[in-house]
Formats: sequence, structure tokens, C-alpha cells
Amino acid sequence: MSAPVAVCLLSGGLDSATCLALARRDGFRCHALTFDYGQRHRIELEAAARVAAHLGAERHIVIPLDLRAIGGSALTAEIPVPKHRAETEIAQGIPITYVPARNTIFLSFALAWAEVLEAGDVFFGVNAIDYSGYPDCRPEYIAAFERMAGLATRAGVEGRTQLRIHTPLIRMTKGEIVGLASRIGVDFYLTHSCYDPDPEGHPCGACDSCLLRRRGFQEAGLVDPLEPLQGLAPPGGGVAPRNVGE
Repeated sequence: MSAPVAVCLLSGGLDSATCLALARRDGFRCHALTFDYGQRHRIELEAAARVAAHLGAERHIVIPLDLRAIGGSALTAEIPVPKHRAETEIAQGIPITYVPARNTIFLSFALAWAEVLEAGDVFFGVNAIDYSGYPDCRPEYIAAFERMAGLATRAGVEGRTQLRIHTPLIRMTKGEIVGLASRIGVDFYLTHSCYDPDPEGHPCGACDSCLLRRRGFQEAGLVDPLEPLQGLAPPGGGVAPRNVGE
């Protein structure tokens, strides 16, 4: 019997890279899906390409989808990215870095590709603990999308394939994710998490995503090779130091 096929949403960040690595570990033939949606941190597209190649995705496609026309987010409009927020602030409300309906849009494309590939599995690195209460990262949202997929596709209506959205990180802390990623072979140097990098691609070290990533490495007892205070070369340049414990 041939290995099952999965579509893996891949942003180039730590969480999506970990999900792709998990899918590969579990024997899936992975097709990675990335979106160029007009995001402020477009350098993550380069990270996604590096991660897909390193983790052995069978195919990696990047879909252009310019959400700047809609705006409404610090990631797609001329709105400042919040910096230096305390953990209590990050945990309250829905931040301006939330992109309206982004995960619904992304999952819809993943669903379409999965149907074409006759795949019943999608891997998605959402997290309901460390992601500021984004409404489209909650378990109940994922369950609702799965139900919708059964009604909205030919494969679902004909009973040939019932879509399963795998969210293995959804209830994990960032420290647990970093520890898991280290154990299953994710090369942290290839990833990118910052919402507001400098022109050379260095992480700002101060946005919510950078702060959560830093806390994760601290909790896991590992050194992040992208820590800006270390003065590293930008991703793709120079010799990358390896992670503690590799």
C-alpha cells in the first residue's frame, strides 16, 4: 500500500515547520502549500522554501493572494506592529496582527488541493495557547471547518474522502513545541517567525511572535540560532550555528 498523501500548510515559521516534520515522520507524502498574501514579513516565503526542501516535501507551491486590498491587519496594511508587549497584554483580546479570515482562506485552498490529490489529510500548525486568542486557531473552529468540508466537496458528498485537519500543536506551549521540533529534526535556522523583520531579514526581537518564540526556547532550554542579539548573518547567508542538543 502506498503512503498516504497530505497537504501541509507551510508559512516558514517554527510551528508549520514542526507540523511538516511530524507529517513526514508519520509516513505521509507531503505537499506543502504557502501563500504570498502581501504580508509585511514576505521573507517568510524564503524560509518556507528552505523548510520544504530540507524536510522532503514532494511538492511545494506558493499561491499569490494579495490581501493588502482588504487590509485590516498590521501584517497587510500600514499599521504599526505592536512591540515590547508584556505577556499579560499578548494574552488579552485579538491583536492587530490578526488577518481577517486568513485561516479560513488558507484552509479553503488546502481543501481544494487535497481534493485534487485525493488526499484526506491536511496538517496545520495552529496553536490555541500562545497565539493571542486568534479566533481561527481554536479547536472548535477546526472541527467546524472539517464538518463544512464534508458538505462542500464532491469527495465529501460522495463519501470517498472525509477531510481530517491535523493540528498536533494546538494545545502545546511554545516551549513544548520547540522541544518537539528539536527531537524530530527541525532546523531552527531555516525558519522565520518575526512579524516585522529588518530589510536584511533579521528578526526584530520585539514583536509578539518574536517574544513568544524567545520564551519557547527559554522554556525548552535551547538556544535559538536566530536570536538577534547574537549578531547572526541573515538566513541563507554565512554558516549557521547548530542548535544546542542537536
